[in-house]
Amino acid sequence: MASSHSSSPVPQSNSSDAFFKKETDTTKRFRPVQSLPDVCPKEPTDHQGTFCIIPTGNHSGRFKLHLRTPGPVGDFYKLLKYRCQERRFMKDARMFVLLKIPSTRLYYTPMINPGQIWNKYLSTAGGKGNRDVASSKLLQEKLSHYLDIVEVNIAHQISLRSEAFFHAMTSQHELQDYLRKTSQAVKLLREKISKIDKVMCEGSLRVLRLSLTRNNCIKAYNKLKLMATVHQTQPTVQLLLSTSEFVGALDLIATTQEVLQQELQGIHSFRHLGSQLCELEKLIDKMMIAEFSTYARNDLNRPLEDDCQILEEERLVSLVFGLLKQRKLNFYEIYGDEMIITAKNIIKQCVVNTVSQIEEIDTEVVVKLADQMRMMNFPQWFDLLKNIFSKFTIFLKRIKATLNTIRSVVFLVLDKNQKTRDLEDTLQKNSAKDSTVDTEVAYLTHEGMFISDAFSEGDLLPVAADTTSQRNTSPNSEPCSSDSVSEPECTTDSSSSKEQTSSSVTPGGVEMMISDDMKLTDLELVRLANNIQELLYNASDICHDRSVKFLMARAKDGFLEKLNSSEFVALSRLMEGFILDTEQICGRKSMSLRGALQSQANRFVNRFHEERKTKLSLLLDNERWKQAEVPAEFQDLVDSVSDGRISLPEKKPAAIEERKPAEFLIVEGQKYATVGTVLLLIRIILEYCQCVDNIPSITTDMLTRLSDLLKYFNSRSCQLVLGAGALQVVGLKTITTKNLALSSRCLQLIVHYIPIIRAHFEARLQPKQFSMLRHFDHITKDYHDHIAEISAKLVAIMDSLFDKLLSKYEVKAPVPSACFRNICKQMAKMHEAIYDLLPEEQTQMLFLRINASYKLHLKRQLAHLNVVNDGGPLNGLVTSDVAFYTGNLQALKGLNNLDLNMAEIWEQKR
Repeated sequence: MASSHSSSPVPQSNSSDAFFKKETDTTKRFRPVQSLPDVCPKEPTDHQGTFCIIPTGNHSGRFKLHLRTPGPVGDFYKLLKYRCQERRFMKDARMFVLLKIPSTRLYYTPMINPGQIWNKYLSTAGGKGNRDVASSKLLQEKLSHYLDIVEVNIAHQISLRSEAFFHAMTSQHELQDYLRKTSQAVKLLREKISKIDKVMCEGSLRVLRLSLTRNNCIKAYNKLKLMATVHQTQPTVQLLLSTSEFVGALDLIATTQEVLQQELQGIHSFRHLGSQLCELEKLIDKMMIAEFSTYARNDLNRPLEDDCQILEEERLVSLVFGLLKQRKLNFYEIYGDEMIITAKNIIKQCVVNTVSQIEEIDTEVVVKLADQMRMMNFPQWFDLLKNIFSKFTIFLKRIKATLNTIRSVVFLVLDKNQKTRDLEDTLQKNSAKDSTVDTEVAYLTHEGMFISDAFSEGDLLPVAADTTSQRNTSPNSEPCSSDSVSEPECTTDSSSSKEQTSSSVTPGGVEMMISDDMKLTDLELVRLANNIQELLYNASDICHDRSVKFLMARAKDGFLEKLNSSEFVALSRLMEGFILDTEQICGRKSMSLRGALQSQANRFVNRFHEERKTKLSLLLDNERWKQAEVPAEFQDLVDSVSDGRISLPEKKPAAIEERKPAEFLIVEGQKYATVGTVLLLIRIILEYCQCVDNIPSITTDMLTRLSDLLKYFNSRSCQLVLGAGALQVVGLKTITTKNLALSSRCLQLIVHYIPIIRAHFEARLQPKQFSMLRHFDHITKDYHDHIAEISAKLVAIMDSLFDKLLSKYEVKAPVPSACFRNICKQMAKMHEAIYDLLPEEQTQMLFLRINASYKLHLKRQLAHLNVVNDGGPLNGLVTSDVAFYTGNLQALKGLNNLDLNMAEIWEQKR
């Protein structure tokens, strides 16, 4: 029956239909066979309880029907329980009978010989105790009984499902006809669908499949191309490192690392490349440090000629930029260490070169450089020091040029950061639009595109092409092939869309590209720039410190303290010039060399002052206080001061030196009679002033020492002249009026120059130091007091003479009396002694005072003699003597107009 009513075979799909097939699970290809529905009426069941058969024993074969109910039931349920128990008991009885039949699984065992089945059955049915084959008849009866039971149960089951069985048999033919018609309809439908597929769908679907295939091929090609580029990273890095292109190598490593993490993640062949690049980056760090150290050494140890050009500026900029990129912010310390070493070598090389040119120094005998240096005389050592300062000046200029270039790189990066922050707002505004396009591009380039996605590909690809073309504008990206220009992922520089580069130019004209991956804060960059500037200050300090050590090495044997004034002034000027040069180059004062100069200057001042004070003391101790002739050089010296400048004049030619000395020193039109000691004192004073000009740092010390010198001259001259010390020191017989007058005039000459000296020092002192100028005020007062004492001494000499002579005066003839003749003679001698020494005004003032003393003593004597102005004979004699005195006094040179007022000798009548 099955063969007659078999359905037509299902048509097989061709190759074109395979596109529509979805892959299915083979385990779910066939449905499990379901049993026919049970058409027999089912026993009534209860919603409130369930029935169960509980056996009453293990082998009795009896059962008990039990109803389990969750709660109390009504009468209906009692009746229903009884009917169900009856039917259930009959069903269970049949089940119990069937259980007595042995299992039928034995007959399905694959046996070769049916006899084996029979023997197996005998052994099973008879049990272990039944081994008698003769009981086969009884066994046959059992089997017959079992057969009857089975047939009865089969009949019972058929009777229960008879209606459904016969209905199925009668509808078999109808079912076969229906299946045949359905099969024909399906076949026809498939033929139509196949034709539609060939005419309308197959071409379009093939286009879509080819488009997807093309996109996948482009992706694979770009991925392979990117892999090939990444594969060449290490050789390219090695090539860049061979040319010291550290920045390019670091950029390439960073780009490759980003590509590995974003686009080539999971590629098995590149599993170790990331760690290898990290190790290579660490190696580049060490190479850059070593390269910078080499550069610093080569830059600082170049021949120190008058050339301040930067050594290989492009190389320096590349190194600094690479070190900044790697955050090696302490690289400037390497340069600082090299500066210290180079500064030591500069001094050492200068000493070696100088010693090699001096034949007097045997380097085989004197091995140490310091000992060789100490064997030089001052001109040789001075030239060596000048050479060292010159080398250090060039050295500092080179350092400044190099550090300025480094700082310019730092400031360019800082400026780039600031510009980046200024553009952040604009970039954030544009990021919203770009994010939409980037999302679509990423969706297109994602692997596993579905068929439905391809329908919108034509709209999205132009957008992706525009985005990709913008990304390929980076200078580091490689141009793509013509067949993939408009496709996504058509670039080998994945970081070009993230890292923007800008071109900057250093002050030296070196152009460099600054990318956005410089992860340095403004605070770090500013601190680094300050540290680099501080390094320039340190360079100045290093040069000064090495110079101080050089000076101290030469000063160990007291060499510097033995220098004369001109030598020390030359040394001081040289050191001051170097100090000013370094301050101008580095922009900050270094105190070590200035302090050493000040220390040496203080020692020089002490020695300078002691030498001149000793010299002055010797001169005063040998001074006989006689008027000395004035050599022409001293007159020139005074004339130079009169021109408004205090300086020692240069020596004139020999012809001029043959001029005869003058009798007086002409100062601003006035004649000054002086002694030799004062002439030399004036020269010494000018030496003090000129030292202040040559060594400004010793101004205050020189002022103090000069004040001490002037005080010493005043006090010592007073001791020698007024105190008559010259009688014992020099061996003078007496201190004459001429000695006194000459001493007074010498003091007046010094007083004349004190205001000039004061103005000279005032111009060179700081305002806070002006209080020191009071020393000159005190000195001026002391000198005036001394001059006044000398004048008083001269008056006192005549006063004692008047007292002696007039005390013996008697009014009698002849006229003039011998007393007045003697007085006029002494007055003439006094005038003769002082007239050429003191100015006319001072002479007149002095004689007025002497005349007053004369009148006082005469008046006292007249009163003692009771001679009054009564016109008597005695009065006439006195008048004649006074007239003789007046005539002789006014006849002296310069005293003719002197108002003597002789009427005061008479007592006024009451």
